Amino acid sequence: MKKWLVALTMGLASVAQAQEKDYSTIVNPFIGTGGHGHTYPGPSMPFGMVQLSPDTRLKGWDGCSGYHYSDSIIYGFSHTHLSGTGIEDYCDILLMPTTGKYEWNNEKYASPFSHKNEKAHAGFYSVKLDKYNVEASLTATKRVGLHKYQFAAGAKEGNVLLDLYHRDIVKDSHLKVLNDSTIVGMRRSTSWAQDQVVYFALKFSKPFKKHVVALNDAEKGALKEAQGLNIKSYFTFNLDGAPLYAKVAISGVSEEGAMRNLDAELPDYNFAKVVADAKTAWNKELGKIEIKGGTPDQQVIFYSALYHACLNPNLYMDVDGQYLGTDKKVHKAEGFENYSVFSLWDTHRGLHPLMTIIDPKRTNDWINTFLAQYKYGGMLPVWELSANETFCMIGYHAVPVIADAYQKGIRGYDVNYALESMRSWAESDRFGIQDYIRQGYLNTETQAESVSRTLEYSYDDWCIAQMAKGMGQQDVYNTYIQRAQSYKNLFDASTGFMRGKTGGRWYSPFTPTEVNNFFTEANSWQYSFAVQQDVSGLMKLQGGRLPFTAKLNKLFTTNEKLSGREQSDITGLIGQYAHGNEPSHHIAYLFNYVGQPYRTQELVHEVLTGLYHNHPDGLSGNEDCGQMSAWYVLSSMGFYSVTPGSGIYAIGTPLFDEVKINLENGKTFTVKANNRSAKNFYIASAQLNGKAYNKSYFQHTDITDGGTLSFDMSATPNKVWGATEVPVSSITDELIVPVPFVVATSDRFKSAMPVTLKTVEPGAAIYYTLDGSQPTSASKKYVAPISVKTSCTLKAVAFKNGKYSKVAENEFHRIPTDKNITILSKIHPQYTGGGNDALIDGIRGKSDFRLGGWQSHYPGNLEAVIDLKAPRKVNKLGLSVLQDLGVWIWYPTQVEFFSSADGKNFTSLGVVKNNFSDKEYGSHLQVLSLPVNLTTRYIKVVAQNHGVIPDWHPGKGEHGHIFADEIIIE
Repeated sequence: MKKWLVALTMGLASVAQAQEKDYSTIVNPFIGTGGHGHTYPGPSMPFGMVQLSPDTRLKGWDGCSGYHYSDSIIYGFSHTHLSGTGIEDYCDILLMPTTGKYEWNNEKYASPFSHKNEKAHAGFYSVKLDKYNVEASLTATKRVGLHKYQFAAGAKEGNVLLDLYHRDIVKDSHLKVLNDSTIVGMRRSTSWAQDQVVYFALKFSKPFKKHVVALNDAEKGALKEAQGLNIKSYFTFNLDGAPLYAKVAISGVSEEGAMRNLDAELPDYNFAKVVADAKTAWNKELGKIEIKGGTPDQQVIFYSALYHACLNPNLYMDVDGQYLGTDKKVHKAEGFENYSVFSLWDTHRGLHPLMTIIDPKRTNDWINTFLAQYKYGGMLPVWELSANETFCMIGYHAVPVIADAYQKGIRGYDVNYALESMRSWAESDRFGIQDYIRQGYLNTETQAESVSRTLEYSYDDWCIAQMAKGMGQQDVYNTYIQRAQSYKNLFDASTGFMRGKTGGRWYSPFTPTEVNNFFTEANSWQYSFAVQQDVSGLMKLQGGRLPFTAKLNKLFTTNEKLSGREQSDITGLIGQYAHGNEPSHHIAYLFNYVGQPYRTQELVHEVLTGLYHNHPDGLSGNEDCGQMSAWYVLSSMGFYSVTPGSGIYAIGTPLFDEVKINLENGKTFTVKANNRSAKNFYIASAQLNGKAYNKSYFQHTDITDGGTLSFDMSATPNKVWGATEVPVSSITDELIVPVPFVVATSDRFKSAMPVTLKTVEPGAAIYYTLDGSQPTSASKKYVAPISVKTSCTLKAVAFKNGKYSKVAENEFHRIPTDKNITILSKIHPQYTGGGNDALIDGIRGKSDFRLGGWQSHYPGNLEAVIDLKAPRKVNKLGLSVLQDLGVWIWYPTQVEFFSSADGKNFTSLGVVKNNFSDKEYGSHLQVLSLPVNLTTRYIKVVAQNHGVIPDWHPGKGEHGHIFADEIIIE
């Protein structure tokens, strides 16, 4: 006990000593505000509920945070912002100081500004508004934003605009003027979060002499209350040369909650004290990691990265513990703090593992928040935002956050309830999970982004298996460790890549550089290494360590360029490695697993020094709520968590001479790099707590036990160090037999077609049926290609050592030969529907355009001629079409049908107009049909494209698509 107290006292002393340094001023909040980083420069407390920042941009991908460094005007200062996301939201409750005439249009009240008059560090921001000659300064407590407006010397009168209409679409809002200095209200809006509500309480440091409220930008006088979709109000003050202060508290619960937050956290207007308190809070957080050495820029980048990593998730709870749940009801947190903004597809990889080191207490809070969302909302979060589940991105990645914490001994929550919640997601019917369980993989018929989903589901299932094993639930472990091997069912040995399937067939043509609907913001190059839970199994599929290593090297060295769909997120390329997006983040560390840690050191050093910079365009991709920065923090300390849930960190290369981590348990873990320099980034040797260390990995317990990991650095690689004692990621229990796959030129044919069955499992027998029945070892054994002559459903299983694979299933369709089609318009190469015959094959597309069947005609009209091969009686003509404005697909404005006896001279039969709204979002299907009565041989169909995308749409100026799936002739 005495030794523990001594250690704790020494640890606290170390933390106190670290806090003597003002880390807050080392932080450059402008990193990531340029390029595609999507960060904001304004102040917030660590993981704070308020993010008070200037807004310079209203719409667009690079305006997701509300601010972009390339802009030159400021609309005002709002109180909620997202850090580095790829979809716009927040920017609620805007204040803007002005002088002179009231302007209600945001383009007119906005002010130019110059970056030379802009300052920011952790907890503080200021800027001069040139139009009004006002210096605006901002700071914040956890739940309150504090504004300081210094009007020009001699100014007698000044205004503050409150704009509740600003930015996203308002569903409802109201304000209430309580007295001559206090206003409360509410704003309910829809954007990424479809039903976001924020209540506010606003107090000024001096009474306003008058106020005016406008509804729909029409002045309505000094209303005490107002409700509507577009509410703005000006408050005018007499000035005496002293600054005007405004403080705004927010709540997800009520106006009264906002007022309680305001009174509890900021009873006065002491701006200097709030800045000092924010500094103290940030120095406490940033001081958890002390660094020595490196360049001044690298130190700024490091602490700015740690700062960005500590902005999200955000506190989402009033001072009395009340919060809005995902069931839209008010609850009270008991024994934990409730949070929001969980970008889990991104952050489970690096940010949350970082927090298990420096913030285990808050990690418990986050997991308790997950369990509250499961309890009240019925599910763990995917991408939760302000009590709204957005279902953005893929996977069920709250699972690895819980499993990683559990494995590391962070268990301040009901572990049994946690496992229940994890299994509930993994056994639900969401996003193709039941198809994934049944087939062992997803394909184009069952779910979009099927390869990425299959791989990420497999990893999440491995995490459930690990937690179940730790809790002694062997049956659960057995089930999920089998599911964790589902990745094997999408490995194509003929190409060495993960490859999408249509039915049981490989999608063709296949190009690993192609960005398409089989992958999530990536291509096959990047996702073919997304098997963190079984690197050994992936090596085996690739043919062993040497072929795997060759493939890994080629990822980083290939000259191949991205192809397929334009994807702005795939950036920071080294070969086909894309550091600007998360699926690549672990890959450089895989060289440790093949006994080449020196290659990891080379590549990690290249990323650290080449893709992070101390300027606004200093990130190679979206910050994504701290993940990009967490990668830098972990990697610059010399290690990274390749497989969260394993408790293992792969060693990279330290960027600093010394890194000291001050742990919550009072101990410290130090990483030293002796003889390190810009050129000396290779590890020559290592010692852990004074003893020679030859492993290229270490355990989480090595950190939490405290101690020192020392590296001797060199300018030349030591290819022996760490080459034999490598990290191992391997599944050895309950090994599955992979699903066999079907080889055929198409799933549609006009005459007999040969079909081949194969398996990646050596020595496995394949059994199949053609009548749709379940195959077993008693079914017909595959020995030679099958001749398919009629429409049928082929099912096949692989069988080895008494074990069956899941069932491979493929439908084959014999296309009627009584007509031909000639496509005269341009087909988009990514959306062919299977070829020209897609429009007459009788196979209809589904409501999700990504699931195949649909043929895109882009740009321009759809034009096709059908030859019925002989004059035939026709009663009805039609074209089945899709509209999905979110992905630039519009219904044609009209379809015109023609007939001809000779295929050259056509006569119009009539025009069918589209009467459905061309502004209606969502996925919609319709058949534009025309009754006729004639005998003819040739039919021509001409569908008019909607044209250039209008200005109100994010894709303005581009061409819209026509998506059709069938020309109907009855």
